Amino acid sequence: MSADSTPGPGIPGTPGSSAPRGRARGRRRKPGGRRRTGLTIAAWTAAGVVVLGGTGAGYVYFKLNGNLDSIDINEALGTDRPTKADNGSENILVLGSDTRSGGNRELGGGTDDGSARSDTAMIVHVYRGHKKASVVSIPRDTLIDRPECTDTDGVTHDAASGVMFNSAYSTGGAACAVRTVESITDLRMDHYLEVDFAGFRELVDELGGVEVTTHKDIKDAESHLNLAAGTHQLTGEQALGLVRTRHGVGDGSDLGRIQLQQAFMKALVAQLKDVGVFTSPKKLYDLADTATKTVTTDSDLGSVNSLLSWANGLKGISPSHMTMITMPVQYDPADMNRVLLDEDKAQMVWTALKNDRPIPKAATTGTATGQAKSVVS
Repeated sequence: MSADSTPGPGIPGTPGSSAPRGRARGRRRKPGGRRRTGLTIAAWTAAGVVVLGGTGAGYVYFKLNGNLDSIDINEALGTDRPTKADNGSENILVLGSDTRSGGNRELGGGTDDGSARSDTAMIVHVYRGHKKASVVSIPRDTLIDRPECTDTDGVTHDAASGVMFNSAYSTGGAACAVRTVESITDLRMDHYLEVDFAGFRELVDELGGVEVTTHKDIKDAESHLNLAAGTHQLTGEQALGLVRTRHGVGDGSDLGRIQLQQAFMKALVAQLKDVGVFTSPKKLYDLADTATKTVTTDSDLGSVNSLLSWANGLKGISPSHMTMITMPVQYDPADMNRVLLDEDKAQMVWTALKNDRPIPKAATTGTATGQAKSVVS
């Protein structure tokens, strides 16, 4: 959702505010994945190289490797970071960007001002043993204290107080987004994955669409979505509209949109079981080719070999062992179009993940929430 979008009255989500109300401490291409979003992209890529094999393996490797785009986050962030966990767990920051340039302009709407924003942000925590994971969605409209950061071009950006979370990415790209998340959570982000509008659409279309059932009509001119209540096989563009919409369903909030995104991820998990990508070499190659063209990773994952090794370590995670929550927040009493970090409850989340433990239910009890949880299944 563009930061240029305008939500309905009294709804968390209007972009652009920089009022000093924040609390928290402190390019590119994209998701197509299951509940773990970018993790599935890595699995497709790795499996594509293995299954296709044979005399064409060399060509496949170099073709897919040449598709990949990566960013050296570690060099930009330096050594002043949270300590890497020594318990076998892993944290991955997954971002969905809404640049208005290139093929994304028509999909995203708004103007091409040369900037991009982190429309969707998720912290994926993979537990020791890589058999289960927790996903924490970060509302883009959370007011935070953004730390000083240096982008991958070496440009340093000043700290800012009481700004929206997605300003970190628009200010300094991936490196500043990671710096900000680490400042809020005190968790080391081991990897970074990013996807944009066009990449998301292409991946869903490559899968043949995703089936969802809507329990209410959803109509939103801003996200180009018009779905009557019922079952639909969503195209890539429709799926993009669903995960971007706010005004067409629920209370129109960013929190409600996160609920729709999570519901879509669950539907995608079910879809992947039936597609047969691992029994069709051509289908697998097409997915791997599309995924590697549309995903941006940190430099540690910036080769097919690295993705192969990493994805092999994640293949034991099943959908039933995934937990998804929204970062604990409360509405800002000074502006109901914004949310503030619920520091006590959020600390329960960060402490649990740092100690590689399940997120306690108390962490999300009584926090702000959207009204779109049961709209899509």
